[in-house]
Amino acid sequence: MAVIRVFGCAVAAFAFGCTSSNTATMADASSPADAATSVDAEAPISDAAIPWAPGPTNDASAAIVAARPYTLNVPSSYDAAQATPLVVMFHGYGSTGQVEESYLDITATSNAEGFLYAYGEGLIDDSGSPFWNATDACCNFYGSKVDDVAYFNAIVDDISAKYNVDPKRVFVLGHSNGAFMAHRLACDVAPRVAAIVSLAGAVWNDPSKCNPANHVAILDVHGNADQTIGYDGGSTQSGVYPSEQTTMATWAQKNGCTGELTATTQTLDIDPLSATTGATYGGCPNGIDVQLWTIQGGPHIPALTKPTWGDSVWGFMSSHPKP
Repeated sequence: MAVIRVFGCAVAAFAFGCTSSNTATMADASSPADAATSVDAEAPISDAAIPWAPGPTNDASAAIVAARPYTLNVPSSYDAAQATPLVVMFHGYGSTGQVEESYLDITATSNAEGFLYAYGEGLIDDSGSPFWNATDACCNFYGSKVDDVAYFNAIVDDISAKYNVDPKRVFVLGHSNGAFMAHRLACDVAPRVAAIVSLAGAVWNDPSKCNPANHVAILDVHGNADQTIGYDGGSTQSGVYPSEQTTMATWAQKNGCTGELTATTQTLDIDPLSATTGATYGGCPNGIDVQLWTIQGGPHIPALTKPTWGDSVWGFMSSHPKP
């Protein structure tokens, strides 16, 4: 496999240095990701013939990734003749891509399962913390105008120009602020995103701000003892975020699910310290699921079982391609 750090020297203001190497420089990963931050009815839509339309020009995407780095893992099994899935990960507030990856360890699953895996870097806010401009609650606390939806599109455009990415199998994974970003992307660029996995995040508190053009499979994973992003909802210094129950209800409505959120008999072993129970909405369109995995007594940074965690989230994503 190859780990490639893709970047340029265009904008020094983003506080990233320049080097001639194409191999990732491994950052200090001594601490887990997102270590405790202080933040404490529409008509159903259709999936029929809504192709993804890329940004204005390829040059625009190239300029964005030249200014902001991302890291790409290419598994050794990659075959340019085969359309290959892509997973894009977003780190938590105050973390970095590499530190988050040291916690989530999705690279191992990428190598084992043969999908491309990328993660970018949030800009630095006025407190010195990397962040994503996701929702009004999390975590653009200083009013930045950065367009992180465009950054995601640029990453996918750039990788797709160099590798055979399957446009029906582009997935997003995020933790905390990155999980809010995953929900934002499912709302804003649904034709490009097949499924998201959100660990300790939420959708917009105002459902009218989420207007997906087609259906997106949703998996939320959340500890119900999370003291940072509350399972039952809460607020940060910039806004209110909904509970997991409301987040699931919002996505059920957006996806045209007609049933109720019902507990399953499934118990997952994704946290060695806590049982994880599942619930899913019934009556969703074929190929679409809205699922909630609750880590019973789990905190904001659960102790993830490896490689069960990566295998479990990849199992959900890989079973939900675009139709």
